[in-house]
Amino acid sequence: MADYTFYTNPMSRGQIARWALHEVEADYDQELVDWSAKSADFLAANPMGKVPTLIHHANEGPRVVSEAAAVCLYLAEMHPEAELLPDDTQMADYYRWTFFCAGPVDQALTAKALGFGPSDARQEGLVSFGNFERLIATLDHLLEDRMWVCGERFTMADVYVGSSIDWGLNFGLLPPNESFVAYTERCQARSAYKEAKAIDGALIAKSDKA
Repeated sequence: MADYTFYTNPMSRGQIARWALHEVEADYDQELVDWSAKSADFLAANPMGKVPTLIHHANEGPRVVSEAAAVCLYLAEMHPEAELLPDDTQMADYYRWTFFCAGPVDQALTAKALGFGPSDARQEGLVSFGNFERLIATLDHLLEDRMWVCGERFTMADVYVGSSIDWGLNFGLLPPNESFVAYTERCQARSAYKEAKAIDGALIAKSDKA
């Protein structure tokens, strides 16, 4: 048995977790989830029926991790040899910006994709991102003068933040700011990114032909 069972669908946030798996060179078995016929084993692991869902077959028994950001950070912890964890001086940025993208950025991009958003100051106070313009300015400020989220060294935070910005640019949900495009290109140049995307790309192409 592989160290991990990875429940995913290529047209999902599972792409984020696959990139993380390849960054740590994890040994994993893939289980593709059919949205219309979710298996009993999958729903037992995650009753929400959401991907990515990861089962770590640890010595003391299986551990289930869901939510893409949690999967990323968990894998970094389980594979310190990959050197994707922050040092003490980087820890604040590591957690701050990972969860900024998992919360406000994800909500903002989803809202924009679905065609809705806050219409006044009161509504801005109810959503995690406030307003889209402020969110864009905050991301731009983060990336305009640094290579990676934590500075000069790539960490697991970049898998999640990079995936968020990559997705936003691909679907026209983020403006093609120079800082966003340059950062995404650095992420896309990583071998683990290329390996993971090639797998999901082939699965998508196969599904389109079916």
